[in-house]
Amino acid sequence: MLEKNKEKTLVIFKPDVLQRQIVGEIISRFERKGFKIVGMKMLTPSREMVGKHYSDDPKYLIETGEKAKKGAEARGEDTSNWNSLERGKWIRESNINYLTCGPVLIMILQGFGVIAGVRKMLGSTSPADGDVGTIRADYSLDSFALADEQGRVTRSMLHASDSVENAEREKLGYGLMQQKFQSMKLLLRRFFMM
Repeated sequence: MLEKNKEKTLVIFKPDVLQRQIVGEIISRFERKGFKIVGMKMLTPSREMVGKHYSDDPKYLIETGEKAKKGAEARGEDTSNWNSLERGKWIRESNINYLTCGPVLIMILQGFGVIAGVRKMLGSTSPADGDVGTIRADYSLDSFALADEQGRVTRSMLHASDSVENAEREKLGYGLMQQKFQSMKLLLRRFFMM
């Protein structure tokens, strides 16, 4: 197999996707695109586990707060008393609460350009602002503005790694590196030999 075909990304189906029972529909979109599922695990993550996913490094928190500020300014909100570090801390805590409110499905996909491809398929993290045909726009009406009005984070439905390095770090954080996933050939062999 060519090295470029071995690129992997981590995708997390968040609790609301599992509650709505649309996991299969979304997985089929990734498979139709040609991405291969090489690992999958369902779990209810602990606060500690999700805390590793969302860094508490002040630099990261300030960057997160600054992104939120730009969005608030674009919506015409008053940001004169904005504190990016505090907003970043609030976003981190809210995301931890969101990901620990129920079970998640963690999947590792592999294929050529899988990191960029999956992120393109997902679309905007503000689903209502996404392009028609993207997963988030097709399955959610949530938006940054609605989430801000309700005092919560946006229900972005899925997470996908944004780089090879982050995919590796995130897989480790969710305990996926310690496990060896069985190959599809082995599973099929066992299934048909029963």
